[in-house]
Amino acid sequence: MNALKFFAAIICILILFVSPAHAQKKILINSASRLMLFYDGDKKLAVYHLGLGKVETPTPTGYYKINSKEINPPWIDPNDPEYEVPSGPDNPLGYRWMQFSGNYGIHGTNRPESIGGYVSNGCIRMNERDVEELFDAVEIGTPVEITYNRVVVEKSPDGDVVYYIYPDGYGMQDVTVADVTKWLEPFGVLPFESDYNISQKIEASDGEPTFIGKPFNVEINGQLTQPTDANNTRFFAKAVLRDGITYMPAVPIAKILKLRLEWNKSESSLKSRYGKVVCYERKNQLYCNADDAPILFNMEGGLQTNADGSKIFRFKSLPAVQTPPAIQTPPAVQTPPAVEKPKKEIPNREVSEPFKEKADEPKPEEKISESKPDEKSALEKELEKPTPDEKLSPADATEMKEASA
Repeated sequence: MNALKFFAAIICILILFVSPAHAQKKILINSASRLMLFYDGDKKLAVYHLGLGKVETPTPTGYYKINSKEINPPWIDPNDPEYEVPSGPDNPLGYRWMQFSGNYGIHGTNRPESIGGYVSNGCIRMNERDVEELFDAVEIGTPVEITYNRVVVEKSPDGDVVYYIYPDGYGMQDVTVADVTKWLEPFGVLPFESDYNISQKIEASDGEPTFIGKPFNVEINGQLTQPTDANNTRFFAKAVLRDGITYMPAVPIAKILKLRLEWNKSESSLKSRYGKVVCYERKNQLYCNADDAPILFNMEGGLQTNADGSKIFRFKSLPAVQTPPAIQTPPAVQTPPAVEKPKKEIPNREVSEPFKEKADEPKPEEKISESKPDEKSALEKELEKPTPDEKLSPADATEMKEASA
């Protein structure tokens, strides 16, 4: 008997873990947006517009489940239980009813114009076509979660991150820039939405989507980049595609590679021992273009697709380029200035007898005159005397003076 109880308990546990179809499905309702999201696991199946409780009778928030379902329900006036309206065009519940707590339920309506407003006594109204579709898709026990969130951040199937800020219909939730920052931070795109833009969006509170960017995980040598703390700053780890540029998180990549970066704020540049590239600063975050990452980090790779279809930037380091040592040119040999050798003095022939040269003795017919250089021979003196007819005329003398002058 004990063994039988034991096996029965095991079967019950297995039944709990082997989830039926309805256990995967869930209904999420945001009273601020007045929208219902219907999920099957992580897959969004449908989005429905709702009519919710008035400000005086707001739709309750909390975690519930579908307790009962009814087709063509009658409507009973909550203020007069004796008054009942049968199913039909005059029935305010429409043709479907799904109760989740007390007198609260999800139902259709005969007033489709009320969808999108705060109009009911607390119940959740849907367009008739929508409620019939939902009625067929859910079963008893399907979870129902009702919240009131004015800030909503979504990631589309394509990976785009958008956010919404809804008006405060119930007047119960103030929203600040810090609140929106906390919602955006986990998605890795916060640096690409300025505080000014966030404040403007809060002021508008129009419920319209605002695109920020498309984030991607980054893998370096098999290791995913992680948020990094440095210089009293938290650096985000995801690459972000925006406006045709993919921004790579420089600091988390450098941490994995144990690489030192130099940031030049005036030049908007990042420099490593491998190269220098353009730097983008976003809210104290430092990014480089994905096309420049191989230059800055000496690696190869790019955007790749995983087996599950998700995208990731995957890089692998390249061998470090060994720069050959520079050839040391020996310093030029300094040639000492030439030392002028003292000139050999030619020995004084008058003093140094051994080097005295003997003058050639003249031949008998070539004897040099012994007359002194200053003395003139009688013949020379005679020739210098002017002859009577060689005297210069006064005119000639004048010409000579002019010539001399």
